[in-house]
Amino acid sequence: MGSIVAENRKSLMLFSGRGFPDLAKEIGEVLGVAPTPADAYEFANGEIFVRFKDSVRGSDAFVVQSVTHGVNTWVMETLIMVDALKRGSAKRITVVLPFYPYARQDKKHRGREPISARLVADLLKTAGANRILTVDLHTAQIQGFFDGPVDHLFAMDILAEYVEHKYAGRPMTVVAPDSGRVRVAERWTDRLGGCPLAFIHKTRDPMKPNQVVANRVVGEVEGRVCLIVDDMIDTGGTIAKAADILKESGAAEIVVASTHALLSDPATERLKNSPISEVVVTNTLPLPPEKQLDKLTVLSIAPLLARAIREVFDDGSVTTLFGGLS
Repeated sequence: MGSIVAENRKSLMLFSGRGFPDLAKEIGEVLGVAPTPADAYEFANGEIFVRFKDSVRGSDAFVVQSVTHGVNTWVMETLIMVDALKRGSAKRITVVLPFYPYARQDKKHRGREPISARLVADLLKTAGANRILTVDLHTAQIQGFFDGPVDHLFAMDILAEYVEHKYAGRPMTVVAPDSGRVRVAERWTDRLGGCPLAFIHKTRDPMKPNQVVANRVVGEVEGRVCLIVDDMIDTGGTIAKAADILKESGAAEIVVASTHALLSDPATERLKNSPISEVVVTNTLPLPPEKQLDKLTVLSIAPLLARAIREVFDDGSVTTLFGGLS
């Protein structure tokens, strides 16, 4: 009985959503692969259409989508892109979400509430995604919502290297803006050589979203550079109120390091009028000109994403990029 023998080849193809095409282009430049051209537009009633211009059959497909403002549009576009790739016979589909949408809805606080972070994972799986690659999830448990591999990347090294270089030689305290960020702040203190840790004790009314009451700071902050660390800045209420109480407690300088700069209104105004001297973020999300600030420093996440994509494509270890951190 005869047989046909084919050489086992792999091809990496990069696909960009319309949420932040510049990031996908930058990732492609690091990888040496240009995003695959596509026709993508909306019909008059808002329905989204996507068609890739090149064959995707047998490819290892990486879909890059920054789910920025207009979240539901970009989530839906991502699902449609994945479906198009599945029906085009892509061998494996990895969805690269620098910012995971609906991540704050990861559990039920009260009855009759959704767990929307799980719903997003289910939608991606149903559409045909085989793998998710994301940066700094709001909570690590979200990895368990997706029935398949999830590569959880960390932007801490990128942010910490910048902070270490700029504020070298000055006494520093890492500050968690609330008790929920203490674990993240502990990782930062380890990364910065064991500097002191402080946190802001605050209360939040569950019936009033984006409204925070900061009470007091716990830890050593007087006369020190206080580095507030968080995964995201949305309306800026938590960060601004934390900065105010740190200033009242005698902090010499206040710096913020955060991965995701959502900067929903009135975040820009709050940060501008706060005692914060510098806000260091990554470009997981686009920042239009009206959201730019003199005190805002944006670092590129593209090299990290490109390295992780390459490891996935080569069947390597993404975990080794972070010394085993997960």
